Amino acid sequence: MKKVIHTEKAPRAVGPYSQAIQAGDFVFTAGQIGLDPTTGKLVKGGVKEQARQVMENLKAVLEAANTDFSRVVKTTVFLKEMNDFMHFNEVYGEYFPSEQPARSTFQVAALPLGAIIEIEMVAFVGD
Repeated sequence: MKKVIHTEKAPRAVGPYSQAIQAGDFVFTAGQIGLDPTTGKLVKGGVKEQARQVMENLKAVLEAANTDFSRVVKTTVFLKEMNDFMHFNEVYGEYFPSEQPARSTFQVAALPLGAIIEIEMVAFVGD
């Protein structure tokens, strides 16, 4: 079973992809950047502000799939600057205070729309 997940509480896709896809007992999110869903523009500020918006966007997508951060099993993080790692981690830790999912973090040359952080997630949605 494959199901497209969509919510107006997260930014619209900026290309030909879905916000998330549920496949069986798992939901796979697209990467989210720090876009404000109401304006479609990147939030002002640095990595902390963008990371917080990314996490709020992902929270909305997960909720649309009837799951939440407590059921996330894997995240992948893309940072424009690895020097931002510590600041990103502060925000990320607020959303995962315990039983943190597995995670990979990469520095990348560029991200869409000039973003400085992008995160994608895999979450369990079954019983």
